[in-house]
Amino acid sequence: MNRKELDPERSPAAAFGKRLRTLRDERGWTQDELAERMGCSGTHISAVETGRRPPTLRFAHSADRAFGTGNQFERQGRAARNTAILEGFPEYVAREASAAEIRCFELGIVPGLLQTPEYAAAIATSAVRRGAITEQQAEERLALLARRQASLERTPAPQVYAVLDESCIRRPVGGPQVMAAQLDRLSDFAELPHNVLQVAPYELGEGRAFDLPVYILTLPDRSLISYAESAHQGHLERDNRFVHPLITAYHRLQVESLSQAKSAEMISQLRKGTP
Repeated sequence: MNRKELDPERSPAAAFGKRLRTLRDERGWTQDELAERMGCSGTHISAVETGRRPPTLRFAHSADRAFGTGNQFERQGRAARNTAILEGFPEYVAREASAAEIRCFELGIVPGLLQTPEYAAAIATSAVRRGAITEQQAEERLALLARRQASLERTPAPQVYAVLDESCIRRPVGGPQVMAAQLDRLSDFAELPHNVLQVAPYELGEGRAFDLPVYILTLPDRSLISYAESAHQGHLERDNRFVHPLITAYHRLQVESLSQAKSAEMISQLRKGTP
């Protein structure tokens, strides 16, 4: 049986899952057997072990009771919950790393996959300054983003479709030099044969298909999953009955947005106004 390799350095939730699996293996328990001892399902155990679901404090307490580990899982669970990564996003990232096609729509800021390190750092630093996240959480975000961007270099490369609301390229982030480099990064991205970059102009007004950032993945088996989030909550959708309307709306947004050539021209004009 193939087992997903666990990297405890990836995040506190991953470290929790690694320890949970290690102690379970040491006792020779299956996921279902541990689940019976903890009062949950084997599917839940699997999701926590692989980092797809963060452990609740109740889950951590149950693990401590099942393994007789005092409050070790409780302490790890608190660290895993003290994260700036929204629920559902770790599983999305794991699927993104093997997706055949990636579609994204973003508002206000350039999508993470297309950000320069300086642009991403400016956003994270601002969030720390506002007290929205801690410095440790900012580092966690940036490390995760670097891994996501590195996964795009795989062979074969995924087809990436990115639609940016016009606010993404007009909103200054990090100062003129950072923004200039970011606009250059977008231009370079659009020139690659497996990428499509479009700008959804302000003129779309209330007719724009989405009011929140949306990500849609086509997996190697051609199944679809989507991920959407607000400021405080993320949601991963696996049911194609709900994903298909999103991809239909995304295709409509692409048709109504500027062509890639006109989008590149708009970015170039903005770039001429930066140092």
